[in-house]
Amino acid sequence: MTYDVCIIGAGVVGAMTARELVKRGLSVLVLEKEHDVATGASRANSGIVHAGFDCKVGSLKAKLNVKGSLLMEDLCREMGVSYDRCGSVVVGFGAEDDQTVRELYDRGIQNGVSGLSIKNGDEARELEPSLSGEVSSALFVDSGAIVCPYELTIAALGVAINNGATLKTGAGVSALSKKGGVWHIESEAGAFESTYIVNCAGVYSDEIAKMAGENRYTVHARRGEYFLLDKASGLPLKRTVFMAPSKMGKGVLVSPTAHGNIIVGPTAEDIDEKGSVRTTEEGLAQVKALSQKSVPSTPLRKAITNFCGLRAVGNTGDFIIEEKEGSVHCIGIESPGLSASPAIAEYVASLLEKAGATLSEKADFCGTYRPAVAFRALSDEQKNEIIKKDSRYGRIVCRCETVTEGEIVETLHMEPKPKTLDALKRRTRCGMGRCQGGFCTPVVTEIMARELGVSELAITKSGGASHLLLERTKA
Repeated sequence: MTYDVCIIGAGVVGAMTARELVKRGLSVLVLEKEHDVATGASRANSGIVHAGFDCKVGSLKAKLNVKGSLLMEDLCREMGVSYDRCGSVVVGFGAEDDQTVRELYDRGIQNGVSGLSIKNGDEARELEPSLSGEVSSALFVDSGAIVCPYELTIAALGVAINNGATLKTGAGVSALSKKGGVWHIESEAGAFESTYIVNCAGVYSDEIAKMAGENRYTVHARRGEYFLLDKASGLPLKRTVFMAPSKMGKGVLVSPTAHGNIIVGPTAEDIDEKGSVRTTEEGLAQVKALSQKSVPSTPLRKAITNFCGLRAVGNTGDFIIEEKEGSVHCIGIESPGLSASPAIAEYVASLLEKAGATLSEKADFCGTYRPAVAFRALSDEQKNEIIKKDSRYGRIVCRCETVTEGEIVETLHMEPKPKTLDALKRRTRCGMGRCQGGFCTPVVTEIMARELGVSELAITKSGGASHLLLERTKA
């Protein structure tokens, strides 16, 4: 068949766009080169829903950030995604930073951000006691929030698929050509046709654009390294804490996550290698030093893992979202891309409509998404009831995150279906806790093999050659 639209890239922008386009009555194909969705910037992400005070006034970033932030809460509620409007604070140290804090406040007002106020150091510490005694001023932002980025991506694509969209993973695009008004797409998963294409390929978006005949864009990767702390870290932090940007950069943030951990980072290092997500000794040392400046009591000894993500940095300093000859290119969608993603999706839809696509509201569109039952969140009465119906919910597989066999089985049969251990981890949180899968991985592997109808030897961590088991030691 010839699809109306082919979306290249299944990160949060591609997922939100797929959801929006099926809602508008289009047939949608999503191609993702990795073995699951949300494996790029949407996986290794701070999860901050920025309010929009930091973006240059009048920029596309500012407009889409503010609008996306306003849309996010209702979308998350509809799709069952973890979301918390916890607020944020930008801290300054000394006269120069105090001026920056004032400039951010003024910029936020011009961008239409609500809930902004400036506090002196003592007032800031009264509201957020963990802040450093050296903090001289702070911008408090009531409209800041946190969300689970991969949970959001999975839910948006789940809605799209449940409403008729098609997802192909392991489908890296190798060639694009247009004949007779139809795009011909060559990929690792086969050849496809669509009337329009939407390029949401993150750090590879400039390369996809070149395949479509657009050579105007350049994108490079910016490495960001993080620590993730145990839920029992003991840090009583209520809001996301940012450092005032300076000539030395934006510093790092310390923030609660949507699932009760503390996240610390990221660094910001421009690199040439777009696929490199390794952490470095130097980067992690920088995170340690800078986080201690704003929140000295950050217990980094409670870190349970560290990781690295890549941001797609364009050559203009602003989002580039343009349509030409039936292709829409989303270039340089770095931070605040997650926050802006619902608004980016609507913007892309408007560009397609201007290009000739016929958009209308899908009469039977269902925007809800129900993730698998989170056993850990149930009351004792609810737990007893669900165990009566299915005893597998009474078997705890992941002790750190209290994930049951019932949840794992349910998730394995939900769209978008997880095919790897990491994919299941992002959906259920099994292996996300203190032991990082040290205890539950063998049992999870056994359950996956049984439910997917494959050998345990076929189960991989993240696809490709990342096999967990190599051979049997006995018959």
